[in-house]
Amino acid sequence: MAEKLIITGKSNLSGTIDVRGSKNAATPLVAACLLTPEACVLDNIPLVEDVKMMLEILKRMGAEIDFLDKRKVRIKAKDIDPGKLDLDLVNKMRSSILLVGPLVARFGSVRINHPGGCIIGSRPVDTHLDAFREIGVKIEEVSLKENGSLRSRMYHFSTEKKIKGKEVILNEFSPTATENILMVAALAKGDTIIKTAASEPHVQDLAAFLRKMGAKIEGEGSSVIKIRGAEKLQGADHSVTYDYVEAGTFALLALAAQGKVRIENFPVDQLTLLLSRLKSFGGKLKIEKNAVFVNSGRGLKINKVQVMPYPGIPPDLQSPLGVLSTQAKGLTLIHDPLYEGRLKYLEELNKMGAEIVVCDPHRAIINGPTKLQGTTLDPLDLRSGAALIIAGVIAEGVTVIKDISQADRGYEEIDKRLRKIGVQVKRMKNN
Repeated sequence: MAEKLIITGKSNLSGTIDVRGSKNAATPLVAACLLTPEACVLDNIPLVEDVKMMLEILKRMGAEIDFLDKRKVRIKAKDIDPGKLDLDLVNKMRSSILLVGPLVARFGSVRINHPGGCIIGSRPVDTHLDAFREIGVKIEEVSLKENGSLRSRMYHFSTEKKIKGKEVILNEFSPTATENILMVAALAKGDTIIKTAASEPHVQDLAAFLRKMGAKIEGEGSSVIKIRGAEKLQGADHSVTYDYVEAGTFALLALAAQGKVRIENFPVDQLTLLLSRLKSFGGKLKIEKNAVFVNSGRGLKINKVQVMPYPGIPPDLQSPLGVLSTQAKGLTLIHDPLYEGRLKYLEELNKMGAEIVVCDPHRAIINGPTKLQGTTLDPLDLRSGAALIIAGVIAEGVTVIKDISQADRGYEEIDKRLRKIGVQVKRMKNN
């Protein structure tokens, strides 16, 4: 049964909150364990729904999944059957596309349906398909129809021989496509060069793990990555990097609520631009090596926010920044050139009394500061779920987040952790 969050706003926030492991790093790391029959150990795993679902998919294929500690898991994918890939689970999670790379690299064939995920506009897998074709993987696409209408798509990825390394030019800076080709290349013969590669911290984390497994990789963090594949990969131990998106979300929450909050396990080096911009907006931040203390968010003036691929301001922080903009002085332009569906949460903020004009699918103008009033809100995706929680915290009265499962996909025990810094929030079953 779906659950909802009930938030009583206008609390005085103070105290310490810690950042957990990165969801966007953990899902490709779990998938990469399929590349070897040997055991791998992943530490600092975030206990969020997407990661739990990825582990369950591996388990249903025959992998041994054993938790050694609360956030430390041992994965041994020795006797797995790609034919047992649970397509219903695949259909619920966008990052399930990451299973293709390791399965086709190790077994030469995999059938998978079009992955599910957040409702944030058109998110085709064309970049993945084109990249797999470039490296020599054959793809058959089957459209499944019902009453004459398209119901779903199924893809069959296959290769007759061991994949040979090639130059692969991605159509866009796609982290998941970069990660998929990294995993294929780790078992390919010879050298693979990925151009227009994404450079996000979770891409770098996967490269570090694959290097421990035996692949030779250089250039991660730049737009050109070179991989020399191994004949076979070995098991490895790895600790998941901390979640820079979660860290940024907590910083934006503290600023919007004008709280005094210390955020620990903060990957400062991964959010250099965001932290610089928050200071330029007027936020009072004390930045340490692995922590950030937010002291005040009064008198902010933002003017413009444009999200871009890393090392730009992360697109996953666009919606929390939109909420912060409702509390800033004057007009703020929000520009998200990457996704045309990620501004839909602004309609929910307008229900709360925000003054927002959506100019087109990629731009909106927010006038502030405005007092938000609690109401019932409907999150459409993971990041808007977090943004609407922030809106509820700063609103007057009671806010109900109808379906908290969206936020649960990326934020571990979000209600319990927020209560520790003073947020009045409780979780209840939807009737």
